[in-house]
Amino acid sequence: MTPAQPGAAPDLVELAKIVARQRAELDRLRDQAATSAVVERAKGAVMALTGCSADAAGEQLRRRAEAGPHTLLEECWITLGTLAPMSSRPGAGSEADDAEAPDRAGAPEHSALPDDVTAALARLGRALVRVLTPQDLAGCLLEHLGPDMAADAVLIYARRPDGGLELIGHAGIDDKLAAQWGQVPPLSGMAALDALRAGEPRWLEDFPADERRYLLIGDPADRWLSRAWLPVLAAGSAEVCIGVLRGRAGAFTPRDRAHLEGVTGLCAGRLRAFDTPPERDADAATDAVQALFEALPVAAMLLTPLRAATGETEDFRVEAATAQVGDLLGRSGEETAGRRLLELRPSLAAEPLWQGCLQVLATGTAYEGEPFAHEEVAGGVAALSVYTARVAPLGDALVVSWVRHGSSDRQEQRLADLQRLGNLGWASWNLARQEASWSTQVFSLFGLDPGHGPVRLPEVPQLALPEDTPALTRAIGELVHAGRPFDVPFRIRTSGGIRHLRLVAEAVPDRYGTPVEVHGFVQDMTARRRAELALVESERAILTQHDVLQAERTLASRLQHALLPMSNRPVNLAGLRVEVAYLPAQSGVHVGGDWFSAIELPDGSALLVVGDVAGHGVDAVATMAQLRFTAKGMVITGSSLTGALARLNTLLLHSRDSHTTATMVLARYDPLRRRLVWAQAGHPPPLLLRDGEARYLRRPGGMLLGASATPVYQEAECRLYPDDRLILYTDGLVEHPPHSIDRGLEELAEAVAAPHGDGPASLGPLLARMLPDVRRDDVCVVDVRVPGVQDR
Repeated sequence: MTPAQPGAAPDLVELAKIVARQRAELDRLRDQAATSAVVERAKGAVMALTGCSADAAGEQLRRRAEAGPHTLLEECWITLGTLAPMSSRPGAGSEADDAEAPDRAGAPEHSALPDDVTAALARLGRALVRVLTPQDLAGCLLEHLGPDMAADAVLIYARRPDGGLELIGHAGIDDKLAAQWGQVPPLSGMAALDALRAGEPRWLEDFPADERRYLLIGDPADRWLSRAWLPVLAAGSAEVCIGVLRGRAGAFTPRDRAHLEGVTGLCAGRLRAFDTPPERDADAATDAVQALFEALPVAAMLLTPLRAATGETEDFRVEAATAQVGDLLGRSGEETAGRRLLELRPSLAAEPLWQGCLQVLATGTAYEGEPFAHEEVAGGVAALSVYTARVAPLGDALVVSWVRHGSSDRQEQRLADLQRLGNLGWASWNLARQEASWSTQVFSLFGLDPGHGPVRLPEVPQLALPEDTPALTRAIGELVHAGRPFDVPFRIRTSGGIRHLRLVAEAVPDRYGTPVEVHGFVQDMTARRRAELALVESERAILTQHDVLQAERTLASRLQHALLPMSNRPVNLAGLRVEVAYLPAQSGVHVGGDWFSAIELPDGSALLVVGDVAGHGVDAVATMAQLRFTAKGMVITGSSLTGALARLNTLLLHSRDSHTTATMVLARYDPLRRRLVWAQAGHPPPLLLRDGEARYLRRPGGMLLGASATPVYQEAECRLYPDDRLILYTDGLVEHPPHSIDRGLEELAEAVAAPHGDGPASLGPLLARMLPDVRRDDVCVVDVRVPGVQDR
């Protein structure tokens, strides 16, 4: 398979490896993006309930995961699943909600679980990021629970408004049975409804007794002798029930029960997240490997291991296979790709090939088995053929191939193997006698009937597409007249579509140098072209994904700079000297949603605003712009500060992304009365420096925007005197993990109160003292000074 000359066809196995690596990279990027989305959503939920910052929410999730102990991803699923809807939370809108945490009574505690169950739940948490629908969830659960506790089917029911049930996902049952039980009225004697009403699992482990008590799903009902119906609890109630059905009789062990209850804890978060499913990106390389295997002339398949909870390999999944594999496994005419190996051939577990696969998986060393006989039927006649199975590692997967051996002439068999493995055939033309001789493979490649005989050399270009005929005609002419060898690719049209071929030929001259015979071979390059196209599409998809991310970052940055014009010097507003600063984060890849406003209103008063939108990227910048300009417009047109906050909260709840939250401070200064009126929505309080003493203003009531449909906002008042200094800021100035925000607030008060000789322009040194070398979050500061008598 390895080309011997420059410019020859590349090794198909190497092309398969490249496609597999590119496909794995795409899957890794998608899994990373999906996992980040789950983590960010859980952080937003914690922020909405506690009023903390994004970094503090992330730290809280990590602490909970360690205490579980869970993985961070499991903790995010559990948090999303135990979160109560806003409309159902008691006391919504009160200040007590700022410290409220999700009800985690249903969260599984791993400290009491066996190690294998803990590992299995961790694997399920990772697998859930690729689940996009309840139907996908049912299949994922069956794949997870089937090997572990012999589960044969999984059903997912959701409660309808009339009290009945609707089947929203199923695996392990046929479509006919799913249609029969798709809608269940609110009847008594249904185990799933019983479990939902009680909020407790129903373990059906005694079939005769269960059949008398419940109406059992199945045709016949004894198809499944033991069942478990588990309600998915969310904030103390259950609207979804998961059924696990087993063909074997007997009780679910305490380990199985703990495992299943842990599974429902994770599924609660996944089911809750189905209200905003991400779109699937087009994957140009999805079927590239299977297409490549279908084009191979050998019996071969690609296997990936399926591991039990203990980590041992219990089966293999056939990811791709050639058509010949079904015959060798005793499944002629059946589709093998996507199925389990032992499902196709259960007896394989006792054969040497199975041990060879486990050996290659453990050592990484290729395996070749002993020759074995296999009966084949050709033209209605049965004959024995001898094969040798070979197993080679390919990353975490295995490539299994079968080599066929002849029983007669060894050299002839090797030539036949060469033609078959290389998908090529030999051909020769006698120029003196105008005779031609082709191997059987050449007729197959051209799609011609061997009964009609081979085509003469001058007529070969007529088999090619019109676009490729001139080049092939020219190459043959130079070979016949000048003896110049050639290697020319061309295309032909067959009943199966366009086929890419390659003709390599050289002339045999007589003693006078005149070509009298031509020897060559024809090779099918269609598989290579498919692999090349799959590789190009795969690389294009990766480049497109990276370009989209880069474009989003650039657009968000430009939008932010356009929306937050910075002044190089302090400005005077309503008798105040105001200096502003905005510093973007130096770590991470996203642009944040911090902003400020400092304007003079038509009545001569000054409006001062700082705010912070949760999240990053274009969406955060767009929400920031919406809040910034809407807030200014409301106050300019006469709205009170608390009224503006209430309307902004409503605006955020009815925005495109209803899960976005934001914090902000609104302040209005009346120069005639020296009166500062301010209100806040979940934001750190302003810092006042007076007579060398720094203190934080007492916060009026108000929760962050977007957290509740019925918030309550209050105003506070403060008089400003000459030489007073007021600092408004976002949390990036005072929150620097692993230190708490309280420590950051203390450091800011000390820095502002410290004696300095830098005059009025002291915001720069203050920022230099407060900020670390690498900023993890955006920083926005508004520095307000009341001029002293000597400054006027």
